[in-house]
Amino acid sequence: MDKQRKTGRLHPNIWVVTATSFLMDISSEMIVYLIPLFLSNVLGVRTAIIGLIDGVAETTASLLKAYSGALSDRLGNRKWLAVIGYGVSTIAKPFLYFANTWGWVMGVRFADRVGKGIRTAPRDALVAGSTDESNRGFAFGLHRAGDTAGAFTGIAIAALIVWLTQAGSLQITRLTFQTAVLVSVIPAVLAVIVLAIGAREVGVRGQGAAKMRLSLKGVDGRFRTFLFVTVLFTLGNSSDSFIILRAQERGLNVLQTLFMLMTFTAVYTALSSPLGALSDRIGRRRLMIGGWLAYAVVYLGFALAKSGWQVWTLFGLYGIYYAATEGVAKAFVADLIPDAQRGTAYGLFNAAIGITALPASLIAGLLWQGAWTWAGFGPSAPFLFGAALSLLASLLLWWRIR
Repeated sequence: MDKQRKTGRLHPNIWVVTATSFLMDISSEMIVYLIPLFLSNVLGVRTAIIGLIDGVAETTASLLKAYSGALSDRLGNRKWLAVIGYGVSTIAKPFLYFANTWGWVMGVRFADRVGKGIRTAPRDALVAGSTDESNRGFAFGLHRAGDTAGAFTGIAIAALIVWLTQAGSLQITRLTFQTAVLVSVIPAVLAVIVLAIGAREVGVRGQGAAKMRLSLKGVDGRFRTFLFVTVLFTLGNSSDSFIILRAQERGLNVLQTLFMLMTFTAVYTALSSPLGALSDRIGRRRLMIGGWLAYAVVYLGFALAKSGWQVWTLFGLYGIYYAATEGVAKAFVADLIPDAQRGTAYGLFNAAIGITALPASLIAGLLWQGAWTWAGFGPSAPFLFGAALSLLASLLLWWRIR
């Protein structure tokens, strides 16, 4: 009953943004998890380069999130910046069809992440501005659930494409990848249309800043501390491409890997709304600490996994971490920052994560290849590194933010 009352109070924007994210994630997740396999198995690219591509793409997105968030505060406009961002990503996707070198893939990923960088902070600020503190965790959790349900659907479509195009061979081929790219354009176009037609601009309370500033000056000290702790955690949170490669190394074929991803997204989707609502009752900090501890346990498991089914099981449990932290972290930012500064705050938050994503993925790639020969852990090394930093970040979040 409580959940029904919460649902009934949600602003229509929450449903529109959730539907938009659902459609765009169908598009994105159809191909994003095939990219590392395409790079590794078809183009013969080394893991360090795969880490570089992911790191550059995510860093680009996050740097732009800072500026687009600040611009949305300055203009008092969230919706149309988000529409532009979704449009840029939609235009970029079809060019993956022609990719025949890792540089081409990096270029398309760069353009796609430019679109993500433009849209994310204004979209999150639009969600935050359409809620109040009593149901903010639930609203962000619902949005994440829709986003992840789209991921589940996209991966299922990708698995069907793999099954239909490979004639018994369960390794990635160029034809499979190109087919997935073409199909992915359809839901991306629909996402742009839904947001452009359905969303309503929400007035930015307290707006009136004379300049567009990217500064932590004058913001709640807890937000600055939270930003630092999140950066520390992210340094050990390398691209999920390495988990995909770990699954392949432990014996899973492409179709099994896609089913593994569907398990993950099913867990993530099922738990996002309940855990978001739980954060409204018990507090964001407690839930985030629990999520980061779950991450540490799962990453330790990835390091020790001996078979493909173990990686599959752990990746399903990995959905608990995402459900407990992704939407909750964004709700926590909204709790700490007034409405007129939220675009900037979300931009800085995402930029800090993205800047750290580049060294995180590069470090993981080098550790995987055994570049640090004195460590001698090989493919287990990036997961041990991530587990250690997660434990440290959890301790600091508990100790420094009350």
